[in-house]
Amino acid sequence: MSDAYSEKPWLKQYDKHVAPKLQYEEKSFAEKFAEILAKYPDKTALIYMGARISFRELDALANRLANYLIKSGLKPNDVVGLHLPNIPAHYIGVLGVQKAGCVSTGLSPLLTAPELEHQLRDSGTKIVLTVDVLYGKVAEVANNVPFITVVVSEIGDFLPGIKRVLGKLLKKIPTAEVRPIPGKTVIRFMEVMKESSAASVLVQRGFDDMIFMMYTGGTTGPAKGAVLTQRSYMSNRQQMLTWVDLRPEDIALSAFPLFHIAGLALGGFTMTQGITQICVPNPRDTPFFINALKSYKPTFVVNVPTVYFELLKRPEFKALKMRDHLKWCLSAAAPFPGEYIKELESVIGEGNFLELYGMTEMSPIMTCSPRFGKKKISSIGMPMPDTDVKLIDPETNQPAKVGETGEIVIRGPQLMKGYYNNPDETANAVRDGWMHTGDVAKMDDDGYFYIVDRVKDMVIVSGFKVFTRELDEVLSKHPDVELCASIGLPDPERPGSERVGCAIVLKAGIEKSEAEKAKIVAFLKVEVASYKVPRVIEFMDQLPTSGVGKILKREIKKMMTEGRA
Repeated sequence: MSDAYSEKPWLKQYDKHVAPKLQYEEKSFAEKFAEILAKYPDKTALIYMGARISFRELDALANRLANYLIKSGLKPNDVVGLHLPNIPAHYIGVLGVQKAGCVSTGLSPLLTAPELEHQLRDSGTKIVLTVDVLYGKVAEVANNVPFITVVVSEIGDFLPGIKRVLGKLLKKIPTAEVRPIPGKTVIRFMEVMKESSAASVLVQRGFDDMIFMMYTGGTTGPAKGAVLTQRSYMSNRQQMLTWVDLRPEDIALSAFPLFHIAGLALGGFTMTQGITQICVPNPRDTPFFINALKSYKPTFVVNVPTVYFELLKRPEFKALKMRDHLKWCLSAAAPFPGEYIKELESVIGEGNFLELYGMTEMSPIMTCSPRFGKKKISSIGMPMPDTDVKLIDPETNQPAKVGETGEIVIRGPQLMKGYYNNPDETANAVRDGWMHTGDVAKMDDDGYFYIVDRVKDMVIVSGFKVFTRELDEVLSKHPDVELCASIGLPDPERPGSERVGCAIVLKAGIEKSEAEKAKIVAFLKVEVASYKVPRVIEFMDQLPTSGVGKILKREIKKMMTEGRA
């Protein structure tokens, strides 16, 4: 390893309360929750649309689900699919599956039928928990996959009776028909809660046993199931709880869905720390989010950048008085343009914005801005305790020098066990204990890291490297640009080469025109080298995003290649 990384310059920047090496308890998720239950039985665990569920109530509900899973014939390591928004049934599902000694896999509502079928089949999912408004997707693939049972919840479950009935009548609470599926058991979630035993359940799990199977990738082939263990996930929990100094008296607010690894980390880490969580069933409901900020006064907020951008458009968000209760806001899953940070900090308080870098295979957190120490604009911070990072040339594997770009490779106790039933992909990603992330970054003298691009997103223009993230950063400074994403497109004039393309959402009131394209190109010619200037610009009303609001460049590339922008 190069001295630049073996010396770990980032350790000098650690907050005083963070040790370079931590002590890890070898206790499972369910065991840690049992400790929290004993300490805070009557404390609110979940706030859901005004309703409150205590840790005692959450435990009893999870026991009912765990007993149902066991009675249905599930054994330790059997997989349960969680196909739900952030409603109480999802949190109960995460905990109940752990109590039963089983493994959960998050099923995104945005999966297409073939993608959902692949994940259910590949994981061997035995039981699916879904919600009635998503039930049709599960029913569509049911005959092609091996699961035996579907447990169906509703958005209105756990709301007070009057609120639930009126919500349905006034169509403020969405519902959908649930029809039988031949050859499968279909049962309502509340029926399980009513009829199943609340007797305590705690199937013992070893620290190296599987805890979650979370699917990732799929840009170059079918999605892969990352096998996370009790050790990897609970170690990462200890790292992050220490890093941001999370305490039981904290209150969490996040739009990250639990079916995504970021939401699962937040939900599970805080659930096993005694922290109250505010459920956000619709991550795109900005007024709901603002009202939650007003009503419940969370101490920390975690979101994808696009959620913050939407909040900043609202005068009522900017008028909030949050500094009395809010400790910090964190952004993850996508780059956060530096020019927006000051605007956000004018609302949340200077120095209270953190950026995090993670990936599913690392359970998921790798680096983060210091909670109290110096933040650097556009930096993803520094590695977690007990985590080694280095930057290498992806072709030669030689370490990059300080300030030079290289692929991030990383190792630590939070590393996954491997990809489920996929030894070839595991061997390609994890080499000699190091996870090869596919992300290009650079490190400064203080040990702060800066993401430059994805290896796959890097565009080669006549032999010159164009890092699309850097171009996006420049382009986002243009006064007419609301959102943007740069990609590589085949260059028909130079076989084997590429040209840069940009998808742009203009600010309100700006006309889509050739004159506007010329104006943007003129701006870029001043700001970047000529080979980085896009040859193709397409204006869009909105950019395609994932379930957590992450811009999907592969979809943009497909749209622009097919001329559908």
